[in-house]
Amino acid sequence: MIGIFRAPLAVTAACLALAACSGGNTTARPDATGPASAQPGSAPAGKGDGTLAVGTVLPQTGSLAYLGPPMFAGVDLALKEINEAGGVLGRPVTKSDTDSGDTTTNIAGQAVDRLLTQKVDAIIGAASSSVSESIIDKITRAGVVQFSPANTSDEFTTINDKGLYFRTAPPDTLQGRVLGDVVAADGNDTVGILAMQDSYGTGLADQVTRTAQEAGATVVERVDYDPKAADFSADVAKIKAKNPKGIVLIGFQETAKVVQELVKQGLTADKHRWYMVDGNMSNTNYAKAPKGTMKDVKGTLPGAAAPEAFQKRLLAVNGELTEYTYAAESYDALILIALAAEAGKDDSGASIAAHLVEVSKTGERCTSFKQCADLLKAGEDIDYDGVSGPVDFNDVGDPTVATIGIYQYGADNMYDAAKAIEYRRGNIAG
Repeated sequence: MIGIFRAPLAVTAACLALAACSGGNTTARPDATGPASAQPGSAPAGKGDGTLAVGTVLPQTGSLAYLGPPMFAGVDLALKEINEAGGVLGRPVTKSDTDSGDTTTNIAGQAVDRLLTQKVDAIIGAASSSVSESIIDKITRAGVVQFSPANTSDEFTTINDKGLYFRTAPPDTLQGRVLGDVVAADGNDTVGILAMQDSYGTGLADQVTRTAQEAGATVVERVDYDPKAADFSADVAKIKAKNPKGIVLIGFQETAKVVQELVKQGLTADKHRWYMVDGNMSNTNYAKAPKGTMKDVKGTLPGAAAPEAFQKRLLAVNGELTEYTYAAESYDALILIALAAEAGKDDSGASIAAHLVEVSKTGERCTSFKQCADLLKAGEDIDYDGVSGPVDFNDVGDPTVATIGIYQYGADNMYDAAKAIEYRRGNIAG
């Protein structure tokens, strides 16, 4: 049952309560019964050296580079607050930043090699699901935790990660359901989809298709395109031939070129409703487009909008921020890693993984590193509720409570999360 509350405001936010399936019906990780597994094939266990060392593999270059600043800022803010509160295990947390690039390069693989040489205990990243898939084996084989603030591909729910992979972003199943609902609820009985051809794009397109069609819409054309293509005219022409009422765009930075081609071929947003996703929702990618190009375009962003007070704290570590997407998820990733090390009194990757689930739920609620760490030192169980939401990991490292935001662009080609009203979708089994 879907309830939609409409108001004159142009921007909406969707909040989803994700219920874990009753009776513990979650998909177990290969080689693991959960993050604490010590079965054969699991990551090697070992005591840490007493200093929590964290590396980041986040986009400084490539198709998601615009997401780098808020993600780095989220990690930097968490590091500052953790160390101001006394650090982890009585010592300051150390951090090394590296570039993830994108799937057109091997920058991420080289970055991971560097970080493993430095003997980090946990790696935050990557942003791109495909990039994370390319480095996860290398990280988990080393017994290091990989924690992504932004991976949404459903593949990670069942991937062989030796119990060492976690994420604060919800799987694409959820984002796709919400977007599919919105597309259908807006009255689009015919829909065209342009999706980048990788695990992120195809997985999200599959879910949008299922949900929209279940709600009565028909996907009349779907084009899975090469994001590295120099020209998207043929791809857009296939959509134009079917003349859909709604057009869903699933991609990264290359979507700016797709938008130009849509306009060139007459498929403008005032004639066809456009919809976007977290990979291409941006207040910078379309800044140079003619005024009004993006007017009324809607898009989904996993995670809660960064609260104003949190934005001010982020600006204290990076005063040039203009994007806040995944900042909260990045902040919560490091806080949770630090709390897991405190809970286990051990900074090794195996111990951190073994305690991440327990610090995320079913204890005394706390909302800052200092508050949570003080409770742990007093012998209390904790439930960290973060800036991005309650998190509450299941046994496969996915958050079981999440928020999906639905936002809408104005005539200035910008979306404003501060103007949110609620779009709610009911209980979703995970």
